[in-house]
Amino acid sequence: QVQLVESGGGSVQAGGSLRLSCAASGYTYNTVYMGWFRQPPGKEREGVASILSGGGSTYYDDSVKGRFTISQDNAKSTVYLQMNSLKPEDTAMYYCAAAKRRGFSFLPTTYDYWGQGTQVTVSS
Repeated sequence: QVQLVESGGGSVQAGGSLRLSCAASGYTYNTVYMGWFRQPPGKEREGVASILSGGGSTYYDDSVKGRFTISQDNAKSTVYLQMNSLKPEDTAMYYCAAAKRRGFSFLPTTYDYWGQGTQVTVSS
C-alpha cells in the first residue's frame, strides 16, 4: 500500500501562486508515475500534471502548460506542484495520485493510490 497526503492548498487571488505538496509513504518503490489531478465543483476529475518517478519525464494538460510545474524530491518522497498565474478556473479540489502501470496516462482509472485532496480557490 502507498499513502499519499497533500498539503499547500488555500485561497489566492487571480495571478497569485501556490505550491502543493504530496508526501508519499509505504511501498512507494512500485509506483511508476506520480500525478496531480483536480476536480472542480460539479465536474469530473481531470489530470493536471504527471511525472515519471525518479525525476523523469513530465506531462501537463494544455490548460496549465507554462503555468504549473511538477517536480519530485526523491529523498523526501515528496511530489510538488508549483502553480503560478492562477486563474479562477483553476479552482478545484486537487488530488495527488500514484500509478503502478508503465506508460503515461491522465485517466484517473489508471492510478492506483489517491490522497484525500486539498482545496484550491482562486478569486477574481
